[in-house]
Amino acid sequence: MVIDSRVFIGLTMILVISGTLLVSGQGTCQGDIEGLMKECAVYVQRPGPKVNPSPACCGVVKRSDIPCACGRVTASVLKMIDMDKVVHVTAFCGRPLAHCTKCGSYIVP
Repeated sequence: MVIDSRVFIGLTMILVISGTLLVSGQGTCQGDIEGLMKECAVYVQRPGPKVNPSPACCGVVKRSDIPCACGRVTASVLKMIDMDKVVHVTAFCGRPLAHCTKCGSYIVP
């Protein structure tokens, strides 16, 4: 059986949500990360075109502690998501990442 790339990304996101690929921490933004992965993963995954996110994704972005979520991004996560798309999604949703914000090893230009 061939696994669709979206199913693979979904399974990967479950691993991320469960904490296996995230830097361990107090979990203060774990709910935000879960919501972001559920609603926004398709807009930030590699590969694919940069597209505007859905209203549901933007709703989660607007409610989330994005700097906290950025602080929990690992190198493994950066291999699965396109940070240029993350920057686009947050800006489109009205919560642009500030210049020099660090998400894992990525620094917002």
